[in-house]
Amino acid sequence: MTPSGPPGNSTPGGPPSSTLTRMDIVIREVRPTEYDALGAMTAQAYLQDGLLDFGESDSYLTELKDVAKRAAAATVLVATAGDTLLGGVTFVPGPGPMADVAAPSEAEIRMLAVTRAARGRGAGEALVRACVDRARAVPGCTAVVLSTQPTMHTAHRLYERLGFVRTPDRDWNPLPEPADITLLTYELTL
Repeated sequence: MTPSGPPGNSTPGGPPSSTLTRMDIVIREVRPTEYDALGAMTAQAYLQDGLLDFGESDSYLTELKDVAKRAAAATVLVATAGDTLLGGVTFVPGPGPMADVAAPSEAEIRMLAVTRAARGRGAGEALVRACVDRARAVPGCTAVVLSTQPTMHTAHRLYERLGFVRTPDRDWNPLPEPADITLLTYELTL
């Protein structure tokens, strides 16, 4: 996992965070040697942002950490700058074991996470754009869908800026209890 800190701190193998630009970011498929680091980084991002209702004991934490399982059923992409892991996302090309809301002819974006040090510098946007590009390459794919938590306002603005629109009729609850855990859905028509 890449340590995060205030802007200007250097991370091992990467540029000082204050000089990170969009041109420094490379999007590629995760390597098996990075599974543990990406899993830890994703879990840490969700925990730090208070996105797991049950904290360290949340059952979703195990799923976030299990990059090998995700990579076996979908495409896991990472954003890097040099040797520094900035973030990751799971691209699901259609309905299947990793899809939550994708219908036939839809791809899905899941588990987008970016380190705090890389936020606001284009890593999240680059990961979402890479998923959209991949969806456009899937024969018959007509849309990209995703679920997000109501409190993820920065992510909502990113999705809307990239052309995603809210689809309230598809909002859903991943758990039977408590009933107030409703995930918002967005869709981008290709």
